[in-house]
Amino acid sequence: MSFADIWLFLQQGILSGLVTGSIYALLAVAVVIVFKTTDVPNFAQGEIFMVGGYVALFLILILNWNYVLVIPATLLVVAVICAFFQRVVMERVIQAKGVEVQLVIATLGLSYVLKGAVRQTGLGDAPRSLPSLIPPDIVIIGQAVLTRLDLMILFTALAVMAGLYFLFNHTRIGKAMRAVGMNPKAAQIVGVSLMRIRMSVWALAGLISAISAILITPKILITPDIGHIAILAFAAAIIGGITSIPGAIVGGFIIGIAENLVGLFVSTNAIVVAPFLAILIVLIVRPQGILGGKVQVKKV
Repeated sequence: MSFADIWLFLQQGILSGLVTGSIYALLAVAVVIVFKTTDVPNFAQGEIFMVGGYVALFLILILNWNYVLVIPATLLVVAVICAFFQRVVMERVIQAKGVEVQLVIATLGLSYVLKGAVRQTGLGDAPRSLPSLIPPDIVIIGQAVLTRLDLMILFTALAVMAGLYFLFNHTRIGKAMRAVGMNPKAAQIVGVSLMRIRMSVWALAGLISAISAILITPKILITPDIGHIAILAFAAAIIGGITSIPGAIVGGFIIGIAENLVGLFVSTNAIVVAPFLAILIVLIVRPQGILGGKVQVKKV
């Protein structure tokens, strides 16, 4: 392999990795905000993402809605599903003094319910994809080849991340979410409603998942089993720091770039190994993640 080939592969791998990594980053943020608020990993994250894609697909294929209506309707439906689940299921387990394993099982139950519901609609009988939001014209950056859709995905994801930064740092509800994530009891003492914030966090996680689905499903085939993408979101969150939102974003881009570079330089068969190898390296070198805080030992 010549130096010119290596340089070409580097450019293509990094730029393509930024596109896919931006989706992993968004889903990793959804994982982190739920975990920070409840101390429970949301194992239904992939199915929530999947439902976002199928809701949009239903509105476009069955109801013939325009994207102008499909996007806000999809975001609303997925956010309501997540908020409803948190209020009806998760909150009742919390109020009943349920242990964390019961909350984890509840999220697993949600994943099976969502997957089963999609299969019952008939839309999941064959792989499908959403129509592209914009024409997939080719764009040349350096020597790398992307499409206008790729650039839209990347810049939209970056805009969502910027919006999340503003939300968490400059709005009252965002600061309340951060307070609950840091110290729920102290937040409750100063008047923060834990129930309302937990519902808001779940709704926000659903919103982020739906945005991710709408962005990426014009590029990939969607099936009821596409929820496995959440494995990469968890990988990104672990690499960046499971309690760090900036870390989740960094981890998402690392996973995306690593996947593409491994696929170009090694083999496409090795792509599935790359995220887990990255996790092992990070856990050995820095167990709390790249941007995670100090490891804390809870006293019992």
